[in-house]
Amino acid sequence: MATTPMIPPAAGPNSALDGGAPPAMPPPPGTDMTGICFRDQLWLNTYPLDRNLVFDYFALSPFYDYSCNNEQLRVRAIHPLDISHLSKMTGTEYMLSEVLEPHLFVFKKQKRDGPEKVTPMLTYYILDGSIYQAPQLCNVFASRVGRALYHISKAFNTAASKLEKIGYVDDENESTSSEPKTAKETIDLKELKRVDHYLATLQRKLPPAPPPPPFPEGYTPPTAEGEKRSDTPQTEPLPAVDPIIDQGPSKRMKLT
Repeated sequence: MATTPMIPPAAGPNSALDGGAPPAMPPPPGTDMTGICFRDQLWLNTYPLDRNLVFDYFALSPFYDYSCNNEQLRVRAIHPLDISHLSKMTGTEYMLSEVLEPHLFVFKKQKRDGPEKVTPMLTYYILDGSIYQAPQLCNVFASRVGRALYHISKAFNTAASKLEKIGYVDDENESTSSEPKTAKETIDLKELKRVDHYLATLQRKLPPAPPPPPFPEGYTPPTAEGEKRSDTPQTEPLPAVDPIIDQGPSKRMKLT
């Protein structure tokens, strides 16, 4: 099986020959590296990204822990993903859980305490040659809840500001509508007093009204007693009346 053995970055090719101290292992990667994306285009142009070589490509990234059991197998020229050897070891290891060549590869970092006892730690994935760390579920929930709370509080603030504007406009409308009513009532009172003053002045200046004209000869105005008597048969003949002058009581204009 062809592999591409990689040298840790801190270990130079002539560091041991120069008489210096043995190269120190790089520090383990952090637990939260979700903001980092790694991609080596030179390696992708040189080697195919498949199930056999994908671990060597992953080992180039800052997500790789050189103290894992997979690195010990690489030093012994054993494939780093050989489960028959990894199941006999204890410690940190990487396992290839999902593969969709050549686009998607998912690695799980876990701690092995026995052949059947493993504790998952972190998850990484390679998508079209770019390596990412998958966010933890608790961080995803915290981010979604925080975003939802932000939008909810923003919506409440917007609604409160609009309600305040509506109430302010209603107060203005009430104040503006009450002012014209007050002014109109004042004007009506003044006009009423003025008209009363004019009428009283004219009444004092004008002469008294003349008496009503007398009824024509032979006309007898109807009365209540006359109406009652009209219901009973009359024995005496009524005096002759002028048909032109007499138009009936309902046709005559009443003067007050």
